[in-house]
Amino acid sequence: MAVSFGKGRCFALGAVFASVVLAAPALALAPEHETRRLMLATEEAVGAKNWGEAAEYLNRLQQLEGEKPADYFFYRGRVMLQSSHLNEAQSALETYVSRAGADGSHYQESLQLITSIEKTRKQNALAPQAAGESEQVAVIEPAGEGQIESLRKLYLADSDQEALTLHINSLLELAGWRRDQAVVRLDRPADVEYRVGTQGDQVQIQEIRRAEDGRILRSTEQMSVFGINPRVEWRCEAAVSTCWVYDPRDGSRLLQLAENRERAQEIAETLGQLIRALQAPSGS
Repeated sequence: MAVSFGKGRCFALGAVFASVVLAAPALALAPEHETRRLMLATEEAVGAKNWGEAAEYLNRLQQLEGEKPADYFFYRGRVMLQSSHLNEAQSALETYVSRAGADGSHYQESLQLITSIEKTRKQNALAPQAAGESEQVAVIEPAGEGQIESLRKLYLADSDQEALTLHINSLLELAGWRRDQAVVRLDRPADVEYRVGTQGDQVQIQEIRRAEDGRILRSTEQMSVFGINPRVEWRCEAAVSTCWVYDPRDGSRLLQLAENRERAQEIAETLGQLIRALQAPSGS
């Protein structure tokens, strides 16, 4: 069985033949040209407010090796915001701002969108109190059936497993750990990155670690999902500017992430949901 690292397999019926035709010539393009081609397609789709089409191009961009251009994070933020995924939208837009800087062509709009997201969060948090309810809406909720269905629509996925795999890889793309937290070099990726895939009843976690001498070390962790608790723990340590996601099998450190509490929590919750989906594949 082929290993899947989250590539979408099923699109809306009306787009199936078009996507096949579009994908065929791309096989001959080098990654840098394919990245540019998909970025142009994404820009056109967002401009036309074809959000499903834009999400498809962004999903394909996510699978390509190499550093993504800054505009990729702006457009991902736009698409995530349109789908009401506020945490990921804000993370993507903040990444765009930090990479593109004040000279970025979408700098002003990104700042305005981040402010809009913060206002929306406050309104959502206050809404139950205004309606006379005692329970507040959490900023990050566990990924229940409604949220997973939303992810399936967002990523054009045909199963919970596929949607969750795409989602966690999208989150991990923004969560790379760097030795130097003060200076983020735009010309190099994070020092520690991860990608998650599935094969049968296993979650496969690939770690990409860049040594100080420039060497790239890759390793893959295999995790059978049967018999383990799908509740995944996480913790952030400000002293070392790091968040950790812990292995549900033995409580050891599994993922080393940049210090961002909300993102670490969402990654842990999504990993737990992916484990649960693999434990009950008939319900996916």
